[in-house]
Amino acid sequence: MALQRVTIGFQGSQVLTLKMEDADLDALLAALSAGGWHDLNVDDGTVRANLAQVLYVKTDRDGSRVGFGA
Repeated sequence: MALQRVTIGFQGSQVLTLKMEDADLDALLAALSAGGWHDLNVDDGTVRANLAQVLYVKTDRDGSRVGFGA
């Protein structure tokens, strides 16, 4: 499995950037609607986050693109 770069934005302008496996990213996205505390399995350990405070999740799943409309 490939590691995905994920950026999570929280209320209060806090941002967390990390890398996680596809399955763990899918679990995070599925858990967002429930809110509450969630353990995120990342490349270098585990992070516990309050998903009720998440404003956005940015992923790099489609890979990098260069140029206009690439």
